[in-house]
Amino acid sequence: MIASPLPATKPSFWRALLLTLLVAGLNLLLWTALNRPAQPPNWTGKISGYAYPPYQRYQSPIKQIFPTTDEIDADLRLLSRSSDRIRTYSSLENPAIPAIARNYGLKVLAGTYLDHRYQRNDDELAALIDAVRANDNIDSVMVGNETLLRGDMGVDALIGYIDRVRAQVKVPVSTAEPWHVWLKYPQLAKHVDFITVHLLPYWEGYPRKDAVGLQVLARFYELVSAFPGKRIVVGEVGWPSSGDRIQGATASIADEALFIRQWLNVAAQRHIDYYIMEAFDQPYKEQFEGRVGAYWGMFGADRQPKFALTGTVVEDPSWPWKATVACLLALLPMFWFARHFIRFKTPGLLFFCAMIQLSASLLVWSSTLPYAFYLDPFDWAMLLVLAPAQIAIILILLINGFEFTEVLWRRRWLREFPLLDPKPEDPQPFVSIHLACCNEPPEMVILTLDSLAALDYAHFEVLVIDNNTKRDEVWQPVEEHCRQLGARFRFFHLNPWPGFKAGALNFGLKQTDPRADVVAVIDADYVVRADWLKALTGYFVDPKVAVVQCPQAHRDWEHNAFRRMTNWEYDGFFRIGMHHRNERNAIIQHGTMTMVRRGALEATGAWSEWTICEDAELGLRLMHAGYDTLYVDEVMGRGLTPADFTAYKSQRYRWAFGAMQILKARWHWMTDRGPLTAGQRFHFLTGWFSWFADALHLAFTLLALFWTAGMIGLPEYFNLPLDLFIYPILGFFVFKAVFGIILYRVRVPCSWKDTLAASIASMGLSHAIARGIYVGLWKKHGEFVRTAKSRRMSKRPNPFAAVTEELLMFIAIALGVAGMAHAVGINYLEGKLWIAILCAQAIPYLSALIGAWVAGRAGEAVG
Repeated sequence: MIASPLPATKPSFWRALLLTLLVAGLNLLLWTALNRPAQPPNWTGKISGYAYPPYQRYQSPIKQIFPTTDEIDADLRLLSRSSDRIRTYSSLENPAIPAIARNYGLKVLAGTYLDHRYQRNDDELAALIDAVRANDNIDSVMVGNETLLRGDMGVDALIGYIDRVRAQVKVPVSTAEPWHVWLKYPQLAKHVDFITVHLLPYWEGYPRKDAVGLQVLARFYELVSAFPGKRIVVGEVGWPSSGDRIQGATASIADEALFIRQWLNVAAQRHIDYYIMEAFDQPYKEQFEGRVGAYWGMFGADRQPKFALTGTVVEDPSWPWKATVACLLALLPMFWFARHFIRFKTPGLLFFCAMIQLSASLLVWSSTLPYAFYLDPFDWAMLLVLAPAQIAIILILLINGFEFTEVLWRRRWLREFPLLDPKPEDPQPFVSIHLACCNEPPEMVILTLDSLAALDYAHFEVLVIDNNTKRDEVWQPVEEHCRQLGARFRFFHLNPWPGFKAGALNFGLKQTDPRADVVAVIDADYVVRADWLKALTGYFVDPKVAVVQCPQAHRDWEHNAFRRMTNWEYDGFFRIGMHHRNERNAIIQHGTMTMVRRGALEATGAWSEWTICEDAELGLRLMHAGYDTLYVDEVMGRGLTPADFTAYKSQRYRWAFGAMQILKARWHWMTDRGPLTAGQRFHFLTGWFSWFADALHLAFTLLALFWTAGMIGLPEYFNLPLDLFIYPILGFFVFKAVFGIILYRVRVPCSWKDTLAASIASMGLSHAIARGIYVGLWKKHGEFVRTAKSRRMSKRPNPFAAVTEELLMFIAIALGVAGMAHAVGINYLEGKLWIAILCAQAIPYLSALIGAWVAGRAGEAVG
């Protein structure tokens, strides 16, 4: 990818290898720390009983998809190895269970599901009574399961059902409810032969380590005290292996294993009768219990045990091979980077190698993650969208991380070009300065011309090419001023003229003095230093140099809040990004404060009129022709920032649109084996990645709004994405912000307040850039819109007229956040994370609103 200017030596080989192995070793330590084994008490005895819903991975009583007899037979054969009892929940559904259980010596606590459907309730009771009479291994029955908790009927109606069954069967009868329902309806206990209580501390938010003592045993003995002499059976007790955090309760395989093994030992010591909740994971329950409802089984839906009942417990038993694969995946890229950039300081090498290694670990982890969950089609659809986004996120972070590493931890810039101090006898190449303007305020252009007239340089001319300015009072004062400045200032008024700015510059190129070796281009608002030409034209002595570029700097911003924030936003690229690109002879040429070798310009086709970013395209074309481009980080001229947010957005939209024109037209230069170096290809491909990130942001914001609307309006079809899928996206926002802020503090000489303001200005352009990317990819031709540097207005306009789309997007996201908080709630971790995602997605739109408001307050109304 990026060729190193320094040759590798033997010591660099061994140092790079050592750094690579060190980072790989640290990665293994990280995986080890995250999967530290726990040692709960062992259990080698029988389990008192299992709660047994028999549904397989894609089966559901709601969809009337039931297990086959063979599937039930295999389940009960498996469960009989560790228990002698099971509990069922319905007698109408899967009526073959008791008979099959008898084949394996299993006793059955047979259940009935009661709700508000009276006829179905009668059918359930009839099926239960028939099952008891036909199967002598049914040793007790359950009339209803959490019927009062759900509010499906009143306590008197439930008692009526219980009494009907007790009159017709000769086995003990009960009903199952949580502990607080039994305390609320103590009369219920008089109508059952034993109390069946559900004790599930996870739902009450107890931390796992305290759950057995503070909730299960405490509530159990509370019932013992409330109902003395009454037999109490714990009908459900357990812990989920995955799901949302509820207060202090976290769901994981390790937590489930620790809870279950602790409970098995405590229950045996205290002779408590219980049924583990539950035998097998039941993915269908996710629909009405939330994601956690699918993960209560001691066995997965694949009928494999989630954990052992003896020995240590590890959250992810397969972590060693995942860690190994991640190390192997990152080993070669880390070594390549460390070897080729051994000139960086050691902390920088370690930092970027760590980024490569963490990226590999994230890819391995995320690629195996879906198989640890029961994903429905909507989950897979979300995953298919998020997976490529995650890869893009990793690439963008690595690209930003490389810039971050080089800027912070280089020992020196390899390509650093200072101002030259020519001797009097040194030859001065003739320079033709081209100033293209369209409808620019004449007083602003005249100021620029006066600064050019004061240049400390003998051999130059100035060509002012005014194209398509309609009003005579705008262009004629400039023409007159050129006449006053003398013969070296020539003025051309072109109306009409095609090709936008490039068309005007090409006209100027044809009018250029034959003596000119160098063409210099500046914008109409720039005031240049007197030594601009004298200090830089000496670089053209080297015939390989085609471009000498100075930074785009600004003036008159100190006392205007909007111009101030935009000034520092521009400054960041020239103090960070241009240096980074200059290291590999891959700068972006700009249309102002730039000098071009005339022969190279004409030989490669002059200015391209098919793109509205003719300057950047020319720089790439000259590199493709084998020339060098130089960046001199010295302010040699200052212009004006855009007048308001409309102009600011319009300029960045044009840059994004033009970048896509160049990318489409010159893509083959990036992919074939041509004269561009690997470093130049890298920068011209990845240099636009941050803008593609803005385009992705818009796409994913619209998708998130669509998904949010679905979760609010159609919750039966749209689920919250797994929190583990959301973490990488939130991490991207955080890391990108941290990288940008640190680089600004190190490289840009502005205050924290100005850093924040520049960040707001930059983020506020996200929507305009995204539109420029999408329209540029779709359309072939665009219109060059000049960037207004001043406005003549009779009254101050509404500042938010410039950000109508951003305002609508912000309102939509705000409504989404409010809807999520109301409909879905913020009690679930996944819900909080999704709201956090929406809030993060709102930041660019809020930034645009702030930028437009600041511009509106800072603007002066001109009468």
